[in-house]
Amino acid sequence: MSKNWNDTTLALAGVFQAAALVEQLAKTGYIPSEPQTTSINSLFVANPESAEAVYGGGSKGLELGLKVMSDLLNHHQNRDYPDTLRYVLGILHLQKKMMARKDMLELIGSRLEQSGRQAEHFGTTHENVLSSVGSIYADTISTFKFRIQVTGDFSYLQQTRVANQVRALLLSGIRSATLWRQVGGKRWHIIFSRKRLSECADTLLRL
Repeated sequence: MSKNWNDTTLALAGVFQAAALVEQLAKTGYIPSEPQTTSINSLFVANPESAEAVYGGGSKGLELGLKVMSDLLNHHQNRDYPDTLRYVLGILHLQKKMMARKDMLELIGSRLEQSGRQAEHFGTTHENVLSSVGSIYADTISTFKFRIQVTGDFSYLQQTRVANQVRALLLSGIRSATLWRQVGGKRWHIIFSRKRLSECADTLLRL
């Protein structure tokens, strides 16, 4: 895959979208179906020909991630998503730790194949699929000492459905973080290339 700013921006928007959906879900118990479908679908795209292919062939399914990323990187705030950047940084940290564990990568890969077969049968956002993907996160990423502390309404967070969705979305964020690094993304880009990433996100939103 070519390493260019469009690819880098798309992949990072995938991380921001997963993080924003986690925040929205934890606080309201609800998230819109299209961005959730795009994020969860990305987990089942193996060996993509391009960064766009991971997200359905374009940027439309990443509108939420692109907008929130542009707001947070350019204006340093988004009133609706105050915790999203913290989740993004946590996802990037966990992805780096995951990459150092070959055994964990193999386990995640084999179990995602099983979940992918479920998704073909039930649909990507069916509760059985979200439960399956959520359990992958619980059995692997959640074993690290560092954990992302999700804040929100306890009445939602204690629900099994919401907990599964949160874990599945965090795993999709880690998948996007992996793609981001593969296409040349660096953590320092978030600090020193904020303007370029934000401008690229705005351009993609206009397409």
